[in-house]
Amino acid sequence: MKWFSNSLPESWRIRKLKRVTTLRYGDSLAVDDREEGDIAVYGSNGIVGSHNVTNQMGPGLIVGRKGSYGKVTYTTDPAFVIDTAYGIDSRGSRNDLRWLYYSLSSSTIDQKMRDSPVPGLASRDAYGIDFPLPPLPEQKRIAAYLDASCAVIDRAVETKQKQLETLDALRKSIIQKAVTHGLNPNVEMKDSGVEWLGPIPNHWKVQKLKRVFSKVDYGISQSTEQEGIYAVLKMGNIVKGEIAFTKIEFVPDVTPDLILEKDDLLFNRTNSLDQVAKVAIFRGNRTDNVTYASYLVRLRTNHKNCPSYLNYLANADIFLGLARKMAIPSVQQANLNPTRYCRLGIPVPPLSEQIEIASFIDMRAEQICKIKQILNEQIATLTAYRKSLIHECVTGKRRISDADVSAVQHGRLDAQAQ
Repeated sequence: MKWFSNSLPESWRIRKLKRVTTLRYGDSLAVDDREEGDIAVYGSNGIVGSHNVTNQMGPGLIVGRKGSYGKVTYTTDPAFVIDTAYGIDSRGSRNDLRWLYYSLSSSTIDQKMRDSPVPGLASRDAYGIDFPLPPLPEQKRIAAYLDASCAVIDRAVETKQKQLETLDALRKSIIQKAVTHGLNPNVEMKDSGVEWLGPIPNHWKVQKLKRVFSKVDYGISQSTEQEGIYAVLKMGNIVKGEIAFTKIEFVPDVTPDLILEKDDLLFNRTNSLDQVAKVAIFRGNRTDNVTYASYLVRLRTNHKNCPSYLNYLANADIFLGLARKMAIPSVQQANLNPTRYCRLGIPVPPLSEQIEIASFIDMRAEQICKIKQILNEQIATLTAYRKSLIHECVTGKRRISDADVSAVQHGRLDAQAQ
């Protein structure tokens, strides 16, 4: 697949990759054979450990051969490249290695897969890729320009990612405060008598979870299929308090009492410790024909309590942490049966206040979600621009002068990247 136009600048040439660089196979180095040291060990997907000797000079490139085949990593330091990757250093290329990094990253090398039990990148396939080759001085200008430009873009992306993290923390804080202290900052408080909970509003109660549920049921244990009548929810469908309808499988029949109804809660009773005890609310209806697998538990709220409030409470960090302490660890996962779970004491406001709290959290969560959507769109735009900028520079669509390099190094970047 051609990844650049034949209309290259006059001084540029088209060369096969084998004329541009040599791909050196990495060496076998089992984990048990690695000695303590400060030399990074690289595999196809980046750093996988450390060692005390090198097999590649610095700076250098690592190109994935197995697994993340075609992925390109750059390092300024000497390294040890294992046999799932190729190594490139100054011994294998007379070209500028930073320019080569950008060119390889923008090329179709990651599409040259060789079919085998473990798909990978064969050197003979990689060597056959055509490369637009500028003179060495222009390679250096391109590399310098892209280094400075990408640094600006990466800083902008990092800033926005930190803003996303701040918004996630804000959402968690809003939920935890609302479900444990209510919405009135001036309400009179009392000691809850529950160590994890602390003080609660004076008119709230503390009850065992079993007192707020009218029904607690394990799910089905039958095998699922790609097609059928009843959709089966599994552990992976519980995402941040909601049901994600992805990778759904089906069963042809199920007993009527195990069909989910609107506002049923699903509790994850077994998983890794950081996943067990997650809860999600089902917002569909009985007519949607949805059931759930046996490692989930359906918790149906009684008429005195609000399912949305309980869903927010159950997923609050402070409560999740408590629940996971009650889980029984095994070799690969933790287990928390509903009987143990339902012994936990929780704050229970009057029903009308539960509804008010849930509505408030819904509103604030929606506001935060909209801001996150804008930030994610901005990150996607910056990421796409970065990719496009690299491609234009390494294929000759955008020519880079010394003045361009100077401008970007002094903080003057295209308006698109600001």
